[in-house]
Amino acid sequence: MELGLTTFAERYPADGRPAPSAAERLRQVVDEAVATEAAGLDVYGVGEHHRIDFAASAPAVVLAAIAARTERIQLTSAVTVLSSDDPVRVYQDFATLDGLSNGRAELMAGRGSFTESFPLFGYDLADYDQLFDEKLALLLKLREEEPVTWQGKFRAPLDKAIVYPRTDNRPLPVWIAVGGSPESVARAGLLGLPLAIAIIGGEPARFKPLVDLYHRALAEGGHAKQPVAVHAHGYIADTEEAAISEFWEPYTRAMNVIGRERGWGRMTRAQFDAMRGPQGSLFLGTPDVVAEKIATVRDTLGLDRFMLHTSVGTLPPEKVLHTIELLGAKVAPQLG
Repeated sequence: MELGLTTFAERYPADGRPAPSAAERLRQVVDEAVATEAAGLDVYGVGEHHRIDFAASAPAVVLAAIAARTERIQLTSAVTVLSSDDPVRVYQDFATLDGLSNGRAELMAGRGSFTESFPLFGYDLADYDQLFDEKLALLLKLREEEPVTWQGKFRAPLDKAIVYPRTDNRPLPVWIAVGGSPESVARAGLLGLPLAIAIIGGEPARFKPLVDLYHRALAEGGHAKQPVAVHAHGYIADTEEAAISEFWEPYTRAMNVIGRERGWGRMTRAQFDAMRGPQGSLFLGTPDVVAEKIATVRDTLGLDRFMLHTSVGTLPPEKVLHTIELLGAKVAPQLG
């Protein structure tokens, strides 16, 4: 199983420190990705957002900076909000990244659980589903070498167009990222695309029916087995006490900001403790505890990749780097 990290380049105040500037946070992200490769891990992902508390509005640019300082690690968006972007430009960005990184680029396409990008780029949320369906279909056509003639509702038509640059020796890898929608899971399977599931609450085991649905859709579409990945929040420290005390305040601060926007109640300590328990969604604790929990979810869902999202609330850079070190040195060996 592949193992790695994801980030949204979060920038919240924490530990008595002010929130880092966007520029400072982006430089930290590059350092984190370099450390992820140095720790022997497999993948680093950067998610797209368009708001003050997340600095990475242009993941392909951030990943290109990472590509210049790494040699082996896979570089993915986590996710690209395809619904509010232009598939032609998205393809160009990630094909360029693929060339710069010597064939290490991936793209995770999602509909977006945050909606700031829709008015920013002139799209109507009433078209939320249609936008994604149409733009995903075009993106997949653009991966082919032959000229594309295409007409849709949301962008100018294409007439025998080949979009450059092309990727060398392979189509651009495109995953479908989902938050739990059966329709999105089935779409990924019918199209024969890899599936990435974001688990940020509840019990990971409850996603088993969705993974089963995905495999049925793959078979129905006549496709070979494809990878399944999970993205989940968590943090690793040398002791359980340190993991809890260091993660609790930054994590709940960030989740309460988002919760106010979405009408959730404030996170309680009881909820936090349940989430970090054996059946919960937080992968938090010592390397042994986190390794056991990842292994359980891997075996339950049949995972090919697990991505840990650590700086949900902005942690001091040295704490994040230590988590990365522990993930590579002490968690990864236990997962085979």
